[in-house]
Amino acid sequence: MGEPLMPRTAMPTSANWVAGGSRITVHGRTGRHTLFVRQDGPAAGSPVTLVHGFPTSSHNWSLIVPRLAARGHRVITFDLLGFGHSDKPRRHMYSVLEQADLVEDIWRGLGIADTALVAHDYGVSVAQELLTRSPDRITRMAWLNGGLYPDLHRPVRVQRLLHGPLGPLLARAVTERGFRTTMRQVLGRPVPGGDLHAMWESIRHDRGHLLAPRLLRYIDERRTHQARWVPALEGYLGPTLFLWGPADPISGAHVLARIRQRMPSATVSELTGPPAVGHYPQVEAPGEVAAHLARFLDAW
Repeated sequence: MGEPLMPRTAMPTSANWVAGGSRITVHGRTGRHTLFVRQDGPAAGSPVTLVHGFPTSSHNWSLIVPRLAARGHRVITFDLLGFGHSDKPRRHMYSVLEQADLVEDIWRGLGIADTALVAHDYGVSVAQELLTRSPDRITRMAWLNGGLYPDLHRPVRVQRLLHGPLGPLLARAVTERGFRTTMRQVLGRPVPGGDLHAMWESIRHDRGHLLAPRLLRYIDERRTHQARWVPALEGYLGPTLFLWGPADPISGAHVLARIRQRMPSATVSELTGPPAVGHYPQVEAPGEVAAHLARFLDAW
């Protein structure tokens, strides 16, 4: 049985979400970049870092953050390079490794030594790289739907096309209507049209939708680095939660069998509904996700 369904409130607009943060300069392997960063909750609270996925932004966490902050956590969110309201260099060679560099520099600038880490979609690869580098600084780890195992990742058709040789041309044809159509293919529960519009606004800000072919190189990086990332995932000794939407065609129920086999001591919370949750648990079922995360983070 899943969690009881809770009333779903609307996400704040993209503008309102951005108004609560700031742009800060951080350093990666290719130099200086300016990223959008938010901190919510008490400065002395236990830190928790939320890492978003492709192709959206930290705005995806906007219904989760207030609930964690209200429980006394210091919540850190940001838009990764190339996403949302962070820098979007046009000819950049985007890399998960550099994204991890930038996260580490955010932590350094904010004076964060240890933190809980919550990751979704593209963010799970960033989190796996961070775990590979410094598992001891991650106090506990929560995973939402993402390609933890490259052989189980099933990108939707538009992702495969954008990742292919015609990707740069196809990216110019991507519209909000097309985005909504793709989202409906991967969602298990309906999401208000206003929320989808807010998500699209973050994507198209500074013409960010044109970067999709470059950002989708993370699919190749997952294969390249799986010999490092999978052992980091499976060998992590801290408390681990898999908070999963089984109706996700990309990284859904078919991933859970391996998770349960390889990491039997981890907590698996399957958002079965009805209706079952799909690829965006934090957007489709924010009340349930916030409740699960709060219990997990509070269990020190």
